[in-house]
Amino acid sequence: MGRAYATGKRKDAIARVWIKPGSGKVVVNGKDINAYFARPVLQMILKQPFQITNTVGQFDVFATVVGGGLSGQSGAVKHGVSKALQLYDPSLRAVLKAAGFLTRDSRVVERKKYGKRKARRSFQFSKR
Repeated sequence: MGRAYATGKRKDAIARVWIKPGSGKVVVNGKDINAYFARPVLQMILKQPFQITNTVGQFDVFATVVGGGLSGQSGAVKHGVSKALQLYDPSLRAVLKAAGFLTRDSRVVERKKYGKRKARRSFQFSKR
């Protein structure tokens, strides 16, 4: 079909990403990247794999993301794009691997413990 598919994950977000040769258009959940990820930082995160592999504007990206917040979702799309780029052109693997884009960021929110206010934060101590 001339395209590559990969699944990206970050925190609680899961992204299904398809890339195909094109003009550099990015569509996330049916919306343009500027509409879905309004903050420039999130857009920058998503474009990092293309910048490091010198393929800016060469691929169209179609992604569907579920779960998590916007930060996790942009990270998930970045992970999916990196994996799809590597599948599409295996010669890009070394560059993406060196940048750490193929590794799933396994950091997730720590669970709340009983007897505590949050995961580690205790209730305020009262002497009297």
